[in-house]
Amino acid sequence: MADRSFLQWPFFDDGHRDLASEVDSWAAKALADVDHSDLDGACKGLVSALGDAGWLRLTAVDPANAGSRIDVRSLCLLRETLARHDGLADFAFAMQGLGTGAISLFGTAAQKSEWLTQTRAGKALSAFALSEPASGSDVANMAMTATRDGGDYVLDGEKTWISNGGIADVYTVFARTGEAPGAKGLSAFIVPADTPGLKVAERLDVVAPHPLARLEFDGCRIPASAMIGDPGAGFRIAMSVLDVFRSTVAAAALGFARRALDESVKRVRERELFGAPMSELQMVQGHIADMALDVDASALLVYRAAWLKDQGAPRVSREAAMAKLYSTDHAQDVIDKAVQLHGGDGVRKGHIVESLYREIRALRIYEGASDVQKVVIARQVLAG
Repeated sequence: MADRSFLQWPFFDDGHRDLASEVDSWAAKALADVDHSDLDGACKGLVSALGDAGWLRLTAVDPANAGSRIDVRSLCLLRETLARHDGLADFAFAMQGLGTGAISLFGTAAQKSEWLTQTRAGKALSAFALSEPASGSDVANMAMTATRDGGDYVLDGEKTWISNGGIADVYTVFARTGEAPGAKGLSAFIVPADTPGLKVAERLDVVAPHPLARLEFDGCRIPASAMIGDPGAGFRIAMSVLDVFRSTVAAAALGFARRALDESVKRVRERELFGAPMSELQMVQGHIADMALDVDASALLVYRAAWLKDQGAPRVSREAAMAKLYSTDHAQDVIDKAVQLHGGDGVRKGHIVESLYREIRALRIYEGASDVQKVVIARQVLAG
């Protein structure tokens, strides 16, 4: 059983502790045997199940309650727990939040009512369309355009590496509207998947299968009322969304690392080597100690960032970047040690440790690659 002592840390209240217990019990039953062979079907089914269980209500503000907010600690607890049980379930949950984050934070009452009601119930899938072929980490260099034409905007360009691409019902799309050069000339839009001119150009296969796609926008016409926030505010909106959800990526990495540690402890206790349990070998004990240290250090950084955001900090860029950088990089180390401790089983297709090894790598790239997080941290420190 995964360590739960961290729930007694002062970052949490009783509601968070109850939530962690409830979602863990649900996941142990609902995610025990998820069939990933039909990737799109599995994701849709997981979103539906998460919605029916009520967990997706935590991914966005309540459109019926003007004073509601996103609780980042709850998001992190959900992602850590789901990732520990099933990586695709974590993905399905996370994208419902990231895909509608801009609507939650900056949307009008009408936009929230139309879309958040559906996504929080698992009735519609959402996606966050920011990255482009030539501007992944360099958002300000975005090339896609949104040209005003009477009461509409016309979108032209391309997005790539879009999670839920091809299965989403609604996309939050960022495009250049030209109010100013660079970052100050971007805006955000709500684009339903059935909008004429929006095409899924290519489905993208990766080492840990998730629904990903390259999207083309060719004369894609949407009403001006589909804009989220003000013209030219797109960069600020995107960074605000990532400021909330970047800590949750770290939480997912923490969940993967915790599962790898649990599997390794079980392995070295049960497997004998040279006439004694592997756990009696000092080198093995050293690996376990390193893994446990990385897990706890990651948890401290993750829940510090989440707690600060929930306390009302306007930006937690430094803390969230530290959490994501450390947790994803060190989860990779923890899982690599788990593979080593499992020997041949660690690289056998279908083994949990092998799947964790494939799952963790992408987390060091998306929502800000590790090298980018170092730049964010350094700039914050130097600005002092």
